[in-house]
Amino acid sequence: MQSYTKKIIGRKELATFPSLKIKDLAVKIDSGAYSSSIDCSSINEVFINGETLLEVVFLHPNNDLFTGESYFFRKFTKKKVTSSNGNTQKRYLVDLDIELFGTIYHTPFTLTDRSGLKSSVLIGRKLLNKNFLIDTSKKYLNK
Repeated sequence: MQSYTKKIIGRKELATFPSLKIKDLAVKIDSGAYSSSIDCSSINEVFINGETLLEVVFLHPNNDLFTGESYFFRKFTKKKVTSSNGNTQKRYLVDLDIELFGTIYHTPFTLTDRSGLKSSVLIGRKLLNKNFLIDTSKKYLNK
């Protein structure tokens, strides 16, 4: 049986997305969510040089870390996601690197408009399992 070293993570943390040039973004830890999600202001399938790509602009202009830069993904899928209020929607899913506590994790994120929510990023169980123990009384242990 393999043994895992788990880090203690608070209910909110600061994360870096190296490939998106986003550093120290506040993220919400949610053990009730299976997958992770990230805020996007624009998501479009585009056809470039005979290939369908997903063009994404992460975050919204009201976020201090917003750059307005477009990122293109060759590999993407769609996934049905049920929110905590019971609504089901199809969302695009891409793999991203996220850095937490000095370690980079490669994990899938669903893409959605989170502009009306307090947190731009939600980290779900798929990333949390086998990596972290959550202490809900703590925040920002990753400083």
